[in-house]
Amino acid sequence: MQFYDAVLVLSFGGPESPDEVRPFLEHVTRGRGIPAERLDEVATHYLARGGVSPINGQVRALLAALTERFSARGAEVPLYWGNRNSQPWLVDALRQIHADGHRRVLTLLTSAFPSYSGCRQYRENLHDACAEGGIDLEIDVMPAYGEHDGFVTANVDAVRDALEGFDEPAHIAFVTHSIPEAMAAASGPTEADAYNDSHLAVAERIVDALEPDRIAAWSLVYCSRSGPPQQPWLEPDINDHLRALADAGVTRVVMVPVGFISDHMEVLNDLDEEAMETATELGLQARRSGTVGTHPAFVDALIELVFAQDAAASRQQPFTGPGRAWRASERCSAGCCANLRDPGKAAMAERSGAVF
Repeated sequence: MQFYDAVLVLSFGGPESPDEVRPFLEHVTRGRGIPAERLDEVATHYLARGGVSPINGQVRALLAALTERFSARGAEVPLYWGNRNSQPWLVDALRQIHADGHRRVLTLLTSAFPSYSGCRQYRENLHDACAEGGIDLEIDVMPAYGEHDGFVTANVDAVRDALEGFDEPAHIAFVTHSIPEAMAAASGPTEADAYNDSHLAVAERIVDALEPDRIAAWSLVYCSRSGPPQQPWLEPDINDHLRALADAGVTRVVMVPVGFISDHMEVLNDLDEEAMETATELGLQARRSGTVGTHPAFVDALIELVFAQDAAASRQQPFTGPGRAWRASERCSAGCCANLRDPGKAAMAERSGAVF
């Protein structure tokens, strides 16, 4: 690469043994006032799977795929991995990057869509980790990439495979993580509600690429709500949506976890178990499409974006990424994907000429 010395894959993290489950959940929810009984309930989802979250294994698979594709292009790009909430800890990854002599780092988030929890919070983590470790690095964060052609193509293939199980048109329910309505409204620059808009744009492109006679209708719905009942979160929940579809006479549904890049806990628990159980109770024929994972089109999209951002950074020019005009013309500004609970909290500052 011309400008960056290394690429850091920054992910959410997850436990990899029963003993790690409760500390992991307490770290994730610290300062949010989540009742202990709620943590106990969520812990059962992990303990039922041996206390191991699938997300770390899926990040390892993505790192291997990225390494292979970089090598195939003749580029030996140093790749590192850090987590927000579990080992390998972000601060340790940054220390290793610095110890290995790298100084300019491009960070790739395992979150494809813009929001506080999917973008700015990670930049806050980067700031805090550098401060905690006394680490002097120039760090840029890759813009949200959900609207990239490769992400769309991988989802089209997954939905098409799921539709093969039906001999009549099916309703397509695109599913993403529910977040507070206020957070969604503040996502992107200048309260652009980029979270919903970007998901809808991707869903429309996926539907347009599929055979129209295979689709009865489509919708964007949500899962994994975790906030207090008095706080408005994005709706409808997938289970409520399935009930509404059954009441309307729909008999076939494909659930598409478009908001997730891999089959981690929310997908396995909220869709494969809870939503599938709801569908069975309602007499719905339901299938779930795969996530993009290590689909070649998705991995190639990430490689393409790394090289494009590196070229733009080396020329000190704005990076023209996928998506609507705001993503091509604006950097992550001070108010982008705002922290509504703590507006003054410091986040990783873009260096002069950063390419967002």
